[in-house]
Amino acid sequence: MIDPIFQTDNYQLARKLLDASVLRQDAIATNVANAETPGFRRLDIAPDFAVQLRARMQSGDFAQSAAGLRPHLAEDQTARSVRPDGNTVEIERELLQMDRNVIEHQYLADVISSNLKQLKMAITGRAT
Repeated sequence: MIDPIFQTDNYQLARKLLDASVLRQDAIATNVANAETPGFRRLDIAPDFAVQLRARMQSGDFAQSAAGLRPHLAEDQTARSVRPDGNTVEIERELLQMDRNVIEHQYLADVISSNLKQLKMAITGRAT
């Protein structure tokens, strides 16, 4: 009966954000790979994911209401083309986003790992 532990709002939020972080890394890799492709439009996590996440957090029972919420990629509508071929990828921006995403991913992985370590300690009585 450990299911309730994995249904806490904090754990579920960390999982959803970790899913988004992994997907964002894929988007960054795609953007970098297509930095020289004429007409390529930059990809990122769809902005509606953050809006839905926030709304479900404010609704109260996040763990239940967010079960079907999944991040997805979309064209970045805010990216501007700085090249005559219409490509909206700025390699410097992508590298900064990659660094930020790596830090966020590590933090979220640590949060989930901490929850699992606490569970292990509760079951075994030992921290290691």
